[in-house]
Amino acid sequence: MTLMLCFRVAFILSLWTTVWCDILKQGVLQMECREHYFMVAIDLAVTGPNPQFEAVDMTGGHPLTQQYAAECGYSINVLSFLGVVELRSSYFSCHTEKNGAKFLFYFKLNTNLDGNVTNTLNATCSPPVPWAPREVSCETNYMEVSIEYESTCPHQLSEDWSSLRPAYSTSPSEWQVSFQKPGVVLAPMNFTEARKQGYVFELKNGRFVFRTPYGQPNSYITKANGIQVEVVQASVFSRRGWFVIIVDLVAACSMDQGMLSDGYMMWDTPEALYSSLGSTQIRIGLNGDLVGQVNAKQKGFIMEKRNNTVHIGIPYNAVGGYRKTLVSGGIFEFRIFQMYLKQVSVDEYQRETVVKFQRTLVTPLTPYPLVTEDKTVLQEGMFTVFLGNVPDDVDLTSIQLNGEQFMLPLPSESTFMITEEAQPDNTFSYTLKMLFSDRLVVQEFSEEHEAMLHQLNINYTLTVSGSEPYHYTTSVTALLDVSPPVFEANCTAAGINFMLVHQPSDYLWEFSIGADLLTMELVMRRGYIMNNSSQTLELNAPLFTPGYDYRDVSLRGFYGTFEILVRDHDTLRVRASTVKTCYFESREFIMCSTDGMMTVAADLSEVIPSGQMPVNFHLYNKLCVPNEVNGSRVLFSFPVNSCGSVIKLRENVTYRNKIFHTLNFQTGDDKGVTVECSYPLNGLSRLFSVYRFESDTEGKGKIIHDVQATPGEVVPTPTKPTPQPETTAAPKIIIPNYLPAYHPPAHYIRVTRVHSLPNVFYRGSNGYFRTKRNPIP
Repeated sequence: MTLMLCFRVAFILSLWTTVWCDILKQGVLQMECREHYFMVAIDLAVTGPNPQFEAVDMTGGHPLTQQYAAECGYSINVLSFLGVVELRSSYFSCHTEKNGAKFLFYFKLNTNLDGNVTNTLNATCSPPVPWAPREVSCETNYMEVSIEYESTCPHQLSEDWSSLRPAYSTSPSEWQVSFQKPGVVLAPMNFTEARKQGYVFELKNGRFVFRTPYGQPNSYITKANGIQVEVVQASVFSRRGWFVIIVDLVAACSMDQGMLSDGYMMWDTPEALYSSLGSTQIRIGLNGDLVGQVNAKQKGFIMEKRNNTVHIGIPYNAVGGYRKTLVSGGIFEFRIFQMYLKQVSVDEYQRETVVKFQRTLVTPLTPYPLVTEDKTVLQEGMFTVFLGNVPDDVDLTSIQLNGEQFMLPLPSESTFMITEEAQPDNTFSYTLKMLFSDRLVVQEFSEEHEAMLHQLNINYTLTVSGSEPYHYTTSVTALLDVSPPVFEANCTAAGINFMLVHQPSDYLWEFSIGADLLTMELVMRRGYIMNNSSQTLELNAPLFTPGYDYRDVSLRGFYGTFEILVRDHDTLRVRASTVKTCYFESREFIMCSTDGMMTVAADLSEVIPSGQMPVNFHLYNKLCVPNEVNGSRVLFSFPVNSCGSVIKLRENVTYRNKIFHTLNFQTGDDKGVTVECSYPLNGLSRLFSVYRFESDTEGKGKIIHDVQATPGEVVPTPTKPTPQPETTAAPKIIIPNYLPAYHPPAHYIRVTRVHSLPNVFYRGSNGYFRTKRNPIP
């Protein structure tokens, strides 16, 4: 399978252009015709990790092996840290064709990712600037020198140069080359023999070209101003009649590897690699993009000349550099810079020499410390742990919490959360949040601090492609006060309000009203009002809702006490309580206690004829008289199964009685107020015992007012009280609510017991039964 990667090249801004076909889809990321070379960058995902290029000319394809590429002017660089492979080809490379002012490049790329696939790449370039008389390329794998024909003789002999030109047209086999090394005499050889040793000499495109890989036997290392320089010095000559033509070809390149110093990657080269009358001009850049000295300094580069040495400094965080992370017993980073340097000098004959350096500079491994911070706020009730300064090529793959491993990303049902956030410095941070109450958190009481110690041991697993996993551990603790919480309580006319400010240790406690835990179900069933926000818990207990304990009940008012218990979450043992007692006033109310006492305050003004004042009040049993009388208002307290109460048995047991009044010189009036207490049948014990009454819950009371007859209205009345009071005149039922009413509505409430009231009867001086505190023996 052959896939044509097609390009058409023309001039843009008098330089060049490229028209793409479908190659972009095949992974070509960049392709440019630059001043001294052609380059193309291809995605490694397309080429595979070991791309194989061939240079193609009229004779066929030539595999670019490492040695052959260096000899023929090709540089192949696999930049795995970028995920690309970069091919650079000199305009004087072995298999580049020239058509007028245009250079033609033909390549094949062989991949085996999808079988054996050959991709063909063709490109045409026109050099954007004219070349100097002498051009020197210090590539990453070879040195190349090219000299114009006209530059091989001084200006004073230039008029005779045309007579020497025929010598260059002779066969290369007639040319000889002699290498010079300090203190060594080397025999000359012809071009064919030199080519076998890896040297290339060509008369090409109007220039004399010499190319050699680094480290050849005839090269040598010297030091200039303390900088290592590799030099290959060759003299090419040919005898033509009376003339001997000699061309000195010298390739000299700085071999400095660079050094990290004070935040800069420093690289040095001698200023005078080639003879120069004055100071050299320098341009520098990264990834093939050159900028002048002024612009380079604005970008933070150092470009200095001291003691015949050029000092180049690249900022550690320079734009265009590449950062790579390595994990090996810790996290380390190093920086990679693809430096491109152009150095121009002028000799005494005003001839320019241009030296270009392509260097890959790598900084030493530098420890890359991670940053952890305990951002826990106790009031939030959770651990908040920050992990920062994580390099962008490092992945957090799992986390271990108190010995339990979790892979990332976390499932949606996880009891904790980890958030990732990109930082401006191209790093990432991770924030872990976990409630103190989470089952993974270790909890134990600290006697030293007299508080509950919460501990979370964290082990982060970080990975980098091509490296072993790195485990980073940290531990956080939190001390929580274990004192039971206390509610703030306030009295209102309608009940008691409780408020609790949430604390981190709230999860250690349960709240209850008596034996019943405070839940939303209990709140709705009993008629409380509760609001549980992130900051506070507010509970409003309206007057006459279950849970109140009443004392000193009279017609003037009474005391109501409400208690919230604080229980241990695990044992439910009561550890503390908040008790609030308030004084309330209510014109009518009824209380049905668990011990079977009905306490009722009723207003009979609706059933008493206008202008009349009763002389007596009583229940069905006329011997049962009120505990307190104030005008038309009366207070009774009696056992539910006494005083002639009528019992109705269905799902509930209902005890009903009625309050009557007696006017002067009038008897037998049946108008009054009906009162009743209802108890759940399944909550009663000793139901019909005359000595003891017990109920698991308070009863539900009701006050029913008879309607006062208007003049001319006939109200049917029975001849005597009946145990079926529901057959009397149509009653007016006051639907109870939870706010105290003044007149005429009534309230019904359920209470455990009523204090400070008599609970048995005695005969008073006027012959009526009243009550006293001592129970029946």
